[in-house]
Amino acid sequence: MTAHALPRIAVTSGEPAGVGPEICLRLAENESIIRRVQPVLLADRTLLAERAAALRWPVELRDWQPGREPEAGTLDVLHLPLAAPSLAGKLDPANAAYVLALLDRALAGCRSGEFAAMITAPVHKGVINDAGIRFSGHTEYLAERTATARVVMMLAGGGLRVALVTTHLPLKDVPAAITETALAETLRVLHAEMQRKYAIPQPRILVAGLNPHAGEGGYLGREEIDVICPVLDRLRGEGLQLIGPLPADTMFSAPVLARGDCVLAMYHDQGLTALKYASFGQGINVTLGLPIIRTSVDHGTALELAGSGQADPGSLFVAVEQALLMAERSARLPSR
Repeated sequence: MTAHALPRIAVTSGEPAGVGPEICLRLAENESIIRRVQPVLLADRTLLAERAAALRWPVELRDWQPGREPEAGTLDVLHLPLAAPSLAGKLDPANAAYVLALLDRALAGCRSGEFAAMITAPVHKGVINDAGIRFSGHTEYLAERTATARVVMMLAGGGLRVALVTTHLPLKDVPAAITETALAETLRVLHAEMQRKYAIPQPRILVAGLNPHAGEGGYLGREEIDVICPVLDRLRGEGLQLIGPLPADTMFSAPVLARGDCVLAMYHDQGLTALKYASFGQGINVTLGLPIIRTSVDHGTALELAGSGQADPGSLFVAVEQALLMAERSARLPSR
């Protein structure tokens, strides 16, 4: 990029039968974003045109060419073709490879410097698996593609930042997955990324216990005694500011939250139930630990809303804004 060019950010349109394509189309109307960043939408151009026409949205779609400045009402599209025609609300496993191709192209562009960050619209894990492709989520997929040993899923919104030790696991598998190694690596990634992406020199991390009442001295489980406390003590010796383990049922109260900059939950619903209550429609997903910047909406494909024009694009807008800030903080771009 030339020094005066706006930063370019790749936006993958996600599951074609879901709301991803239409919330991405709504980027054209957000002049605040268009003035500061150039979103490049990765999608099938015909799909976008059909969805815009059906909704009677006057969006101009143009082929992505480096050097063009963004314009209000216009979207730059990096065209990748669907494998099969897509209808709003109707999943088709034939397009699973297309969905992953969007991610691969955005990732390649981020790694080459073509894009400063990538933002992802929602995908449907079930239909990708129905196509015979093992897929547990964006976080795990991008970690594998970049050969990153430890990535951390964090959601942000409603004044909260909540990271997870385990992500998309059945609840019965969670205790065995919380090992000393997994917890220590997660905390080190979270500490470093809060410094790098959020410019917090000494982040204070609130750490949840796994069991009710954080194990209550071993009477309700020993994971806190056997695994969590030893890791926290060791990392405190390395200079990390760690508070916990804390009972999860009171960790999200205002007095406790005031003591920290972010929360580390042991499993998906332990942390994200509170966050989504506080931020639904405005929260975002951030993948920490990757060699690139990746943010995402915090909602699913919402098949029941697809094609209606009623899906709220707020989370996508926040994801773009936050990706830009992270790029600036990481010195990938000059601060604007």
